Amino acid sequence: MRRLPGCCFPRRAHKRRIKHNQELTQRSSENMENPRENNGCNIEEEKVKGNMSDAKSAVMENVILNHNFSQGLDSWHPNNCEAYVMPPESGIAQGMPMNLGGGFAVVTNRKECWQGLEQDITSRVSPGCLYKVSAIVGVLGCEGSSDVLATLKLEYKGSNTQYLFIQRVPVSQGRWETLEGTFTISSMPDHVVFYLEGPSPGVELLIKSVSITCPSSTNKGKRCSDGDDNIILNPIFEDGLNNWSGRGCQVVLHDSMAEGKIVPQSGKVFAAATERTQTWNGIQQDISARVKRKLAYEVTAIVRIYGNNVTSANVQATLWVQSPDKREQYVGISNVQATDTEWVQLQGKFLINGNPASVVIYLEGPPPGTDILLNSMVVRHAPKTPPSPPPVIENAAFGVNIIQNSELSDGTTNGWFPLGNCMLSVGSGSPHILPPMARDSLGPHERLSGQYILVTNRTQNWMGPAQIITDNLKLFLTYQVSAWVKVSSVASGPQNVNVALSVDGRWVNGGQVEINDDRWHEIGGSFRIEKQPAKVMVYVQGPVSGVDLMVGSLQIFAVDRRARFRHLRNEADKIRKRDVILKFNGPTEGSAVGSFVRVRQTKNSFPFGSCMSRTNIDNEDFVAFFVKNFNWAVFGNELKWYWTESRQGNLNYRDADEMLDLCQKNNIETRGHCIFWEVEGTVQSWVKGLNKNDLMAAVQNRLTGLLTRYKGKFRHYDVNNEMLHGSFYQDRLGKDIRAYMFKTAHQLDPSALLFVNDYHVEDGCDPRSSPERYIEHVLDLQEQGAPVGGVGIQGHIDSPIGSIVSSALDKLGILGLPIWFTELDVSSINEHIRADDLEVMLREAYAHPAVEGVMLWGFWELFMSRENSHLVNAEGDINEAGKRYLQLKEEWLTRSHGHIDDQGQFSFRGFHGTYEVEIVNLGKKVKKTFAVDRGSSPLAVVLDL
Repeated sequence: MRRLPGCCFPRRAHKRRIKHNQELTQRSSENMENPRENNGCNIEEEKVKGNMSDAKSAVMENVILNHNFSQGLDSWHPNNCEAYVMPPESGIAQGMPMNLGGGFAVVTNRKECWQGLEQDITSRVSPGCLYKVSAIVGVLGCEGSSDVLATLKLEYKGSNTQYLFIQRVPVSQGRWETLEGTFTISSMPDHVVFYLEGPSPGVELLIKSVSITCPSSTNKGKRCSDGDDNIILNPIFEDGLNNWSGRGCQVVLHDSMAEGKIVPQSGKVFAAATERTQTWNGIQQDISARVKRKLAYEVTAIVRIYGNNVTSANVQATLWVQSPDKREQYVGISNVQATDTEWVQLQGKFLINGNPASVVIYLEGPPPGTDILLNSMVVRHAPKTPPSPPPVIENAAFGVNIIQNSELSDGTTNGWFPLGNCMLSVGSGSPHILPPMARDSLGPHERLSGQYILVTNRTQNWMGPAQIITDNLKLFLTYQVSAWVKVSSVASGPQNVNVALSVDGRWVNGGQVEINDDRWHEIGGSFRIEKQPAKVMVYVQGPVSGVDLMVGSLQIFAVDRRARFRHLRNEADKIRKRDVILKFNGPTEGSAVGSFVRVRQTKNSFPFGSCMSRTNIDNEDFVAFFVKNFNWAVFGNELKWYWTESRQGNLNYRDADEMLDLCQKNNIETRGHCIFWEVEGTVQSWVKGLNKNDLMAAVQNRLTGLLTRYKGKFRHYDVNNEMLHGSFYQDRLGKDIRAYMFKTAHQLDPSALLFVNDYHVEDGCDPRSSPERYIEHVLDLQEQGAPVGGVGIQGHIDSPIGSIVSSALDKLGILGLPIWFTELDVSSINEHIRADDLEVMLREAYAHPAVEGVMLWGFWELFMSRENSHLVNAEGDINEAGKRYLQLKEEWLTRSHGHIDDQGQFSFRGFHGTYEVEIVNLGKKVKKTFAVDRGSSPLAVVLDL
């Protein structure tokens, strides 16, 4: 909650991985031509399984007996406390939603936090299976919230009982919450007991239902170990260290360490990777003979760290893949923050595209001198995630402000309270009309009161007006945030103002604006909540201490996207279509009159592209889908400097060459991403170590080498990526270096459009890259003579609102330059909501006259920079978001038919692109092709028959 406005901008996942990617690249062999690939930016190809019903869905049997207490407490046992079952209509759970059917258990007389309700599940679980837990729980008799925990008790004869923490969830009285988690056991204990625990002594624990399922089990009643074998040999070290080895270090077995404080979580022993001198040292196993291409694998490992006074460190599972031609690739699978106090579970997934000669999985990550402990590892074919159900949202109340007393008719006493020891009062003089972005969404609106909240006595930047909005929110609705804000004239320098939300203590950005004058400013943003929260607070924060803050007419309302889509269809018709008159010349005058004509558009000329990686093109299914559904490509990593020259003088253009060759053979245009990257964390270590003169020479060599090699082959270049968020080259070589990069690139390849490229430009959540800042940035470059040819908006966006995106595009449009969405992705755990988000962005782009292309930043699960953003699942099934993309592509292809009139003509209005016309006359069919390009006047096309 108390985050500094300047420090709260989320960074994209693939950027957080850059440092680790470079470390892996640099550790590859000296004669290696191809550095490692970043799994975070890859796009795997699609195996277009158009009929998803062909896939057999797993039958998931609940391990828990009497899961909803319909048979009382049968199979359940209170753990040193008391329990009973109450019907749903009971008053004991007054205020709790009871629409789930069945009764619920009440666990009472609890004198310890670990006391709860348990069930022995020994006979119904198997080692090696990943079990998924879901429990609906509540509490009674507590103030605020209390944690409910799911735990496993593992009892082994002749050794200590082990406890495996599964997951926790904060619960407030009066609400049911869903606790979700996973677990696996590597060997079979004598007893496995599942139980729920956690609230403070005296607090009653309520349990509505419990589900434990193993999706890997494909037949009812079949134990997990009977199918989907673990491809890890000797997974719990029953055969000592057979099949295991050290990667640059030693591996030893222990039955205990640290004077008995560290013992196996399960089984009799665990392995320790010790004498580690590099972060990449660890324990490894060769799985070459057992792993299959184009299959998704799920990895589960129980890990811990020890030694060197390190109490917490990141442990990562990584694949080393070598192709038959000795090309090497490093693939990050997953990581977990491990400690020296308890075992934790590392989970992840991977997929291999090509036919590798060697595949090794290993653990790495902690600082040198710190041991990596491994108790067990399971790698098996990953079960398919069931499709998301469409969210059911009742009484959405679009356009209704959920902020109470927004116009301050009751002063600040009704709904509002000060966050911190600041003071709230009411002032008058704020604007009487809605801010423009809210007005675009809401349409005509009553006049605002002109009253605002004045916040004084601010001693911390997070202090401001606050309001609890928990009960007014609905899951999966996209909310727009709007307000007028101002700061006092005593402020020195620009001040950031942020509408923030605290969702169960987690900070969520609702919009942000930079203020550097004494005028009222619009703040606009958006958010969405996809898991039921116990408490949501909205508050306005940001200026430094001592600066007074003014907030007028804060609005938070759900947006009806359907109305916006209708508007965008009309706009797209205006700018992406043209009237066409087909004139037919037959062998004799009038011979074509009355003939039936069928017009079919075969290709829309608007650029729709996607990111790809070198490993993707080893997958023939990926290539087929890419060629069919995209007409532009961008390389995720393979053209970046840290990839093409990870070590000084050791150039690698092989990957980019092969990818470019694929694109050229399939008439796919390409963007060059990127020549330089201004963010320091993305710069390879050898470049950082250069003095000024040598750095300037290296920059010149990079420009000359890249632009000369690929002259005329890349239509665009992102010259210096993310200049609004980094300044590595400018800090070392001076302000002129940026314009120099543009000018030199243009001299070396005059045919390429040169782009600026940055993120958070379109979503209102980052003052550093607001449209106003971006415009200033471009104008400054142009004043220095930089031939800026295009504006790149990356488009890594959450909960997009059409009016906010459109507002940014309108502002940037004054530059008169082509605008491209260069790295578009959207993220939601629900495929249907993800599809809606994607449709918002694609329709806004397609309907805006300044936008000339859209590039997705990937589409395939496991090869995306952000989780829950894929359009195609790991093994090729198209999800709802992917279907929506294909539906929109189909919508933007024109179909028309009719008869040739007595003037020998047929007219229609169609999208720009390539067409095929079929004429049926006297029993014969004639096919012709033509193109519709941009233009305001009707296009006349003469076709000779």
